[in-house]
Amino acid sequence: MLEVSRSAYYDWFTRPPCDRVLQDQVILRELIRLHEKYPTFGLDPLYQTIKSKFPCSRGRVWRLMRQFNIHSKRKKAYKRTTNSKHNNPVAPNLLQRNFACSEPNRIWVSDITYIPTGEGWLYLAIVKDLCLKKVVGYAFSTRIDTKLTLEALKMAVRRQRPKKGLIFHSDRGVQYCSKKFRKALHRYEMQQSMSRKGDPYDNAVAENFFSCLKCECTHLSYFPTRIAAQNEIFSYIEAFYNRVRPHSGIGWLSPIAFENALLLKDKIAKILLA
Repeated sequence: MLEVSRSAYYDWFTRPPCDRVLQDQVILRELIRLHEKYPTFGLDPLYQTIKSKFPCSRGRVWRLMRQFNIHSKRKKAYKRTTNSKHNNPVAPNLLQRNFACSEPNRIWVSDITYIPTGEGWLYLAIVKDLCLKKVVGYAFSTRIDTKLTLEALKMAVRRQRPKKGLIFHSDRGVQYCSKKFRKALHRYEMQQSMSRKGDPYDNAVAENFFSCLKCECTHLSYFPTRIAAQNEIFSYIEAFYNRVRPHSGIGWLSPIAFENALLLKDKIAKILLA
């Protein structure tokens, strides 16, 4: 019926797979392994991780993902946590949505989110470095108050030891506008910056971290207790987000890898100038 000779058919039937098919199988095995380990990774994070081991094109990874129905598992979640109805002083917006920063510990952004647990809400405040894309400070609490944001700030200062003049950007929440928090920033010689009222895009970098946290960590699990949620989030920040997760803004490196590369570059520059 196909007008193919018997010998040609058996020659095709017994022929081993070509090199490209074998390469696809290797890439697919790695793709499946990564997807099982990081189910929220989309095309670009998977491609950047795979190509470091197996040279391939983005289109090739996309074709295999589409062929075998591999896609990111994400879920949107939102709850308003900003209370800007207060009479405390409000700082000017020094960033104006300019989130580009080439030097570590010059601009930090901060925000608060909530985590649902079987015991009620767990609140999380974070401080993120714009240059490194690294979460440099964080704190947990059962209450959404100034103490929560102060603890996150103290952790960031203790870890990074920034020079004076650092810009600290947040929304207009009462926790950031309080007298205690403003005094702390003054003591650390930081400049305070705040988003415009009702505009989450002015603090998009901090909001982006919370989107990653919820899509890649908290929405995948049920936390019967606050301590269970706290332990999972600690592991996500310290073991995954800062150390493993690739970021497009820093050449698809993890924040720790990028920070180490900058430190090495500074050391080499000092040696050459000596």
